[in-house]
Amino acid sequence: MRFFKVVGGAIPSLIVLMRVLFGVGWLLAGVTKLIENSWYKEPGVFLSEYLLDSLQNPNVPTFYKIFVENVVLEQVLIFNYVIPITQIMLGIFLIVGLFTIPSILVCLFMHINFILSGNINVISLFLYTNAFSLIIFRRYIYHFSLDKYFNLYTFFSVNLNNIRQNDSPPSKKESLFSNS
Repeated sequence: MRFFKVVGGAIPSLIVLMRVLFGVGWLLAGVTKLIENSWYKEPGVFLSEYLLDSLQNPNVPTFYKIFVENVVLEQVLIFNYVIPITQIMLGIFLIVGLFTIPSILVCLFMHINFILSGNINVISLFLYTNAFSLIIFRRYIYHFSLDKYFNLYTFFSVNLNNIRQNDSPPSKKESLFSNS
C-alpha cells in the first residue's frame, strides 16, 4: 500500500518533467532550424523540396496533397519563417508552463501535419503520444507553471459542477419569474 502512495505522489512531478522535456524538444527543433544552414541559406528551398517529396509519397492522403499544393506551396516563404518561430515559442511556453493547453493543442496540430505529410517515425509518434498524455493528465501539468502562478489554468478547465447546475430543470420559483 505504501508503494502506491509513493508512486501516486510522484505522478505530478513526472508529468511536469514530461511537459518540460516536451517543451525542450520543441525548442530544440525550432533552434535547429534557425542555426541550420539549409533552412535559411536559401529560404523556402528546403521546405519546398520536403513538401514536393511528400506529394510523391503514396501514403499522403489526397486531401492533404491538395492542401499542400494550393495553400502551403503558394505561401512557402511564410511557412519557412513561421514554423521555427512557432516551435521556439511553443517550447518556451511548455517549459515555463504558460498557456500550456493551447500550446499542446498547437503542437498536436503541427504533429498531425507532420504525420500527414508522410513522415512517420518513432520520434514523431513518441512526441504525438506525449502530447496526448499531457492532455489526459492535464490536472498535473500546472504544477510549477506560470499558468498556476497567474491563475490562467482556470481559463482552460471545464467545471463540470457548473455545467450540471446550469442544465438542471428550473425550480418552480425560477419558472414563475422567467415568464414575466
